[in-house]
Amino acid sequence: MTSHPQQPFTFMEDENCQLLENAHSEFNKRNFDKAEELYARFISSCLKSRYYFAFQDMLNKLTADKKRSSVLNCEASKLATAYNNRGQIKYFRVDFYEAMEDYTSAIQTDCQFPIPFYNRGLIRYRLGFFEDAKSDFQQALKLDANFEDAKISLQQTLLDQQEKLSRGF
Repeated sequence: MTSHPQQPFTFMEDENCQLLENAHSEFNKRNFDKAEELYARFISSCLKSRYYFAFQDMLNKLTADKKRSSVLNCEASKLATAYNNRGQIKYFRVDFYEAMEDYTSAIQTDCQFPIPFYNRGLIRYRLGFFEDAKSDFQQALKLDANFEDAKISLQQTLLDQQEKLSRGF
């Protein structure tokens, strides 16, 4: 008996899409525990497939199946969204440092995605790390100049940073 080498990955790809859809659905229903579990499973599955294909590419020096490989390698935007949304769940629980780790992972996965810069900036602002918050808000605005919440947050950060300096801190 022989098996088609792509068949398990087609199933895995479909399963990943369904995991992500279910995670988004639970998130939108505010079932955050379930959403977090589903995002974690999606992220884990994506990372496993990324490692698998990195290993395969190293062995095969990018075979003719390169296009298929990139599809199964989990789209960066989907993986970044999963990290960002899981970070938001952690933020709601006031697990700020864990949330920042997820936002940073989202940024590392897709550095053109402004929302995790904004979200990480909010936490840095709340923790009093105004310079870091300012940098994140500026990057969010560099990526999306019309990001109104980032504009407002940057202005507030600059005001609070100036007030802190004027009080001698």
